Amino acid sequence: MAVYDTLGTTYARTRRPDPRIAARIQAALGDAEDVIDVGAGTGSYEPPHTLLAVEPSRTMLAQRPPGSAPAVCAVAERLPLRDDAADAVMAVLTVHHWTDLAAGLAELRRVARRRVVVLTWDQRVFRERFWLVRDYLPQAAAYDDTRAVPPERLAALLGGARVETVPVPHDCTDGFGAAYWRRPHAYLDPEVRAGISMLAQTGEDALAPGLARLADDLATGRWHERNADLLALDTVDVGYRILVADFRPTRTSTDLHVRQRP
Repeated sequence: MAVYDTLGTTYARTRRPDPRIAARIQAALGDAEDVIDVGAGTGSYEPPHTLLAVEPSRTMLAQRPPGSAPAVCAVAERLPLRDDAADAVMAVLTVHHWTDLAAGLAELRRVARRRVVVLTWDQRVFRERFWLVRDYLPQAAAYDDTRAVPPERLAALLGGARVETVPVPHDCTDGFGAAYWRRPHAYLDPEVRAGISMLAQTGEDALAPGLARLADDLATGRWHERNADLLALDTVDVGYRILVADFRPTRTSTDLHVRQRP
């Protein structure tokens, strides 16, 4: 069973694409004429010229809105596509869920003619700068320690990549881990937590003591005193990164071909 068959039920409500992050992803894709989205989820950041979405969770596939790109239920490690299937391949906040990172990134390189774009995060920066895991939920950070991939390792597996910082806006509409850094009450909402894998997979029992401390600090004003510097900021860097790996085209075909399975 795919992870998001059980964790992804709230995504259509809590994980709406943020236009500023979408613009960063689109800029990273550049002038790619066709794109494949791997680990696509509900398709939040897919550009209009997306040829195919690849997603292992049927729960997530069922939440894709009408008019979305065609989608197949498959995993990154075994993409049902021929070599050089599209100009670019994108993978947004997904590589930490893959069972074989090296195999998945090799598949991205195989099917991309020109470019691979990966949105991920640097766990070291996240742990140090994000108050929720630093001050209240260290067990969630400990869970992420087991699956987060350093950007430099991703870059090496991609054969080299440039790394770009992605600041998180204070009113981010995509409710991923640090999206509510200036809206702390949001983390007390079970529906919000259900859409954040590091919290959903850590489990409510483990989170309960830290959430109780957060609720008390919000009620007494201690959180606002401790984090007063954040309240004046419009964006923060808490470790989110885009990696862009460029390749020299090796084939001339521009058609998408789905590999036939027996």
